[in-house]
Amino acid sequence: MSVVYYSTRSKGEPISASQAILKGLSDDGGLFVPSRIPELDVSLQELSKMDYPGVAYEVMKLYLSDFTEEELKNCIKNAYDEKFDTREIAPIVKTKDAYFLELFHGATIAFKDMALSILPHLMTTAARKNNIQNEIVILTATSGDTGKAALAGFADVEGTRIIVFYPKNGVSPIQEKQMVTQKGKNTYVVGIHGNFDDAQTGVKNIFSDKALAETMDQKGFQFSSANSINIGRLVPQICYYVYAYVKLLEKGEIEEGEKINVVVPTGNFGNILAAFYAKNMGLPIGKLICASNENKVLYDFFDTGIYDKNRKFVLTSSPSMDILISSNLERLIYYIAGNDADKTKELMSLLSGQGKYEITPKMKENLKDFYGNYASEEKTAAAIKDVYFDNDYIMDTHTAVAYSVYKEYKETTGDTTKTIIASTASPFKFTRSVMNAIDKKYETLGDFELVDELSKLGQIKVPNAIEEIRTAPVVHNNQCDAADMKATVEKYLGL
Repeated sequence: MSVVYYSTRSKGEPISASQAILKGLSDDGGLFVPSRIPELDVSLQELSKMDYPGVAYEVMKLYLSDFTEEELKNCIKNAYDEKFDTREIAPIVKTKDAYFLELFHGATIAFKDMALSILPHLMTTAARKNNIQNEIVILTATSGDTGKAALAGFADVEGTRIIVFYPKNGVSPIQEKQMVTQKGKNTYVVGIHGNFDDAQTGVKNIFSDKALAETMDQKGFQFSSANSINIGRLVPQICYYVYAYVKLLEKGEIEEGEKINVVVPTGNFGNILAAFYAKNMGLPIGKLICASNENKVLYDFFDTGIYDKNRKFVLTSSPSMDILISSNLERLIYYIAGNDADKTKELMSLLSGQGKYEITPKMKENLKDFYGNYASEEKTAAAIKDVYFDNDYIMDTHTAVAYSVYKEYKETTGDTTKTIIASTASPFKFTRSVMNAIDKKYETLGDFELVDELSKLGQIKVPNAIEEIRTAPVVHNNQCDAADMKATVEKYLGL
């Protein structure tokens, strides 16, 4: 039985995977979810003998069932190539007490590359399959990493334009420079006066504007998204959890069928949701450990069953997680409600209107696979320092949040299950926070001086993604208020 896609908010007709990728968001504002989570149909032993593209195909073929084998393998081949600085694509580094799954070896040195390297190929293939004549406008809000990874993926891709909104004062200097120096005649980057949630809400409102959609269609355009609300972003993320498990199996670190825990630093909930999907495909995962920073809306949700965004927004050293509306949680809500679209719509309506909702006791019982906690700024910095001095391993701030939460989980539960920590960004993206955590003597150095010091300290080559922006000119210098995002889009498209 082929997997098709439904909205989380209505009981409408199902659509194909390629149609869901093209639309990005359902017309009713819901997110697309698979009609079922398919089971792996190749043994873990067989998978352990495959390279990353091989594993990716075996996972993605189950979700993208209207793509032919040739189409899907071609997308995978074009995605996971020399853009990555290691043939492993997602190598695992073993330390004294955990395995770090390094997801930052792509073109923009963040985990978003793992999915955004393939999304443009999936989308252009989907457009051909569905005889789309319109130009596809990728509209995306970013908390720092998605923006650059999407820009790099879609730059100069025929038949597409990409518009990225980011919080002007809510990303790291390196993240901002990566975005505003992006080349490509079809790329637009705008800093908004507001936070990520303002940007994300603005994008969702534009998506659900039916009058604008009609105008766009008349002018030969249609919207899609590169955010993790797009199922074409989420499905490729499932692959690296399967790959990590089978590589541990191949190396003799675990026995076949042995459970592992997974720790994911989480803001928008897409990355840990991918691990949840992998677990429900039959991958032997025990606990899904959800790590938050001081914007601990998810920790409070797992603790109480109440999701409440009505709180102070905190700017932290892990800005990609500075989020109070975790969009992908809606997919989990739908799942734990027994695929009940009416219940999901009711809760999302409460979130939109009152800024909070509470799940039922039965739904909360369905969250038992999850453990949530958070790391303060002090604990995040301490984790960077401790891991460096104990293991000679330098991690970024987001990974440090995950490590700190993992340490607390282990201490409070006594659970010594072998654990993979998703290392979501290169430390070179957050040099100031990382180097200051290791030693305060670096405080006076400039951003690129810190890059060189980090390279020396960790004996790590400076990534190309950093080298190429040292002297790159600023191409995008646009700003707007959150309220003017729609007008900005209309201006760029000549509407």
